[in-house]
Amino acid sequence: MTAAQATRRTQWAAGSAVALALLFAGVATVATARGDTTDGKQPRAASTAVRAPATDSADAGFARDMAVHHQQAVEMSFIVRDRTQDEEVRRFAYDIANTQANQRGMLLGWLDLWELPKVAAAGREPMAWMAAHGGRSGGGGHDMAGMDGMDGMGDMTAGSDSGFTAHDGALMPGMATRTELDRLRKADGKQAEILYLQLMTDHHKGGIAMARGCAELCTVKAERRLANGMVEAQQSELDAMAQMLAARGAEPR
Repeated sequence: MTAAQATRRTQWAAGSAVALALLFAGVATVATARGDTTDGKQPRAASTAVRAPATDSADAGFARDMAVHHQQAVEMSFIVRDRTQDEEVRRFAYDIANTQANQRGMLLGWLDLWELPKVAAAGREPMAWMAAHGGRSGGGGHDMAGMDGMDGMGDMTAGSDSGFTAHDGALMPGMATRTELDRLRKADGKQAEILYLQLMTDHHKGGIAMARGCAELCTVKAERRLANGMVEAQQSELDAMAQMLAARGAEPR
């Protein structure tokens, strides 16, 4: 195992520990919001309890959207695992799949704890939480089209109130289209490695932009910490993917 691979493994293990800690923090937060206790004492007065976020809050919107975003990263990582024998890419994909699957579980778990639906209401577009809580259509000066990771997304950064238009199954910024996923499923060897790394680079850029939005707009401290952790970890992985692409005579799209 190379030093870089060992570092990634260590980072994943540390990330998992942080994820569990944040999940327990989320449980405590929502238990407080409901007035629940675990020590047999009477619940605190509602006026002093921390309230669970509303269904149309940035906290809930980020949890729903990032859970979907992460699911595709897991899917792409499992696809490339079967399309190449390169151990470096396979280990990298395995780390991403594990990390994002764990984080996705946390996000969906929070929605359960908050007693909120995991799917947005009919007619509510992806990313609407960013616009409604300070995005391009809001009052906070948070222009989605100009955010890091949003540039260069083509049709996916304009055309709706949320600043985002779904295209060919790509529901959020950075997500691969159905056509691109089909290409990945049919690719082999080095071609599959390069396409995966390029798609995941775009995916991380979109994910970082969303996580930065939550870091600014979400109100639950544990969720903001998770969002900040996503930004740091995925930025590090962007650097690693750029190096792997260069080693294969390619570069990000």
